[in-house]
Amino acid sequence: MCGRTSCHLPRDVLTRACAYQDGQGQQRLPEWRDADKYCPSYNKSPQSNSPVLLSRLHFEKGADSSERIIAPMRWGLVPSWFKESDPSKLQFNTTNCRSDTIMEKRSFKMPLGKGRRCVVLADGFYEWQRCQGTSQRQPYFIYFPQIKTEKSANIGAARSPEDWEKIWDDWRLLTMAGIFDCWEPPEGGDCLYSYTIITVDSCKGLNDIHHRMPAILDGEEAVSKWLDFGKVSTQDALKLIHPIENITFHPVSTVVNNSQNNTPECLVPVNLLIKKDLKASGSSQKMLQWLATKSPKKEGPKIPQKAELDVPQWSTQSLQKRPFPTKRGSTGLLERWLKQEKEEEPVAKRPHSQ
Repeated sequence: MCGRTSCHLPRDVLTRACAYQDGQGQQRLPEWRDADKYCPSYNKSPQSNSPVLLSRLHFEKGADSSERIIAPMRWGLVPSWFKESDPSKLQFNTTNCRSDTIMEKRSFKMPLGKGRRCVVLADGFYEWQRCQGTSQRQPYFIYFPQIKTEKSANIGAARSPEDWEKIWDDWRLLTMAGIFDCWEPPEGGDCLYSYTIITVDSCKGLNDIHHRMPAILDGEEAVSKWLDFGKVSTQDALKLIHPIENITFHPVSTVVNNSQNNTPECLVPVNLLIKKDLKASGSSQKMLQWLATKSPKKEGPKIPQKAELDVPQWSTQSLQKRPFPTKRGSTGLLERWLKQEKEEEPVAKRPHSQ
């Protein structure tokens, strides 16, 4: 399942992260719809608004179906046929949609049949592993493996394909397959756009954490096919829905358990072996600094950073095995953070909850 995500990038940065090629091979940035409804957050829960990608053809008749729009939508699909005046009165949970029953349930079958496919954008998602013999659950942050790329001095408008390749050289967003619908209040008013995240059986790497995971679209080709309902049939699109192994994770603090907590600490790795959170000092402070400078609260004066500040590349994966914790995966920044004793003055403030 998927019940909590992070999507904290400011709007302009998120836009650059979604650069794509249209059907004519032209490099483009997606345009926004209802941009003012987007609220960046490290801790998004159902019924909040999250950014999704979808085809422009959904909004403009005759548009190229390969062109993309970003629109904030309510997490938790409200079917178009729902008759109550208050969406919160919906009696069943539509946060997630199981891939194996997607064609059996009217709430999902109808919008899917209309081509209402979308891609839910996030830094990553959270999942909780039950600890055997206790009522405690350990949260994990799950995301695409990150690859360091050449830093670009200018991430503004690009004038050539070579420049476009450098428009976005930071965090690779997680792209999850979803379905959306448009609900019109019976008594009139603005339409409500909402979505659900499709889920599949977990891949082997995540099965010890949870038996379900989002249907992740790994790569531009998969994203393009899922969105382009004008050229890709429902039957062909559903072939993209399956578990993937190209995923990584690390344990995080239980601060994320409360959806009201909206701070970078939600993403910071913790060490399960010593049962305490990593301190926001030393080299771990650099990761917090990266997170804070991507926050909308930091869009003003830039905070001085070292020239070689890298994107966080958390490669350490720790699972709470039964009955004792064990480590898996290769060593990465987490170990280096723990080994470094050098103290640095804090350079990043924690953003306030939104």
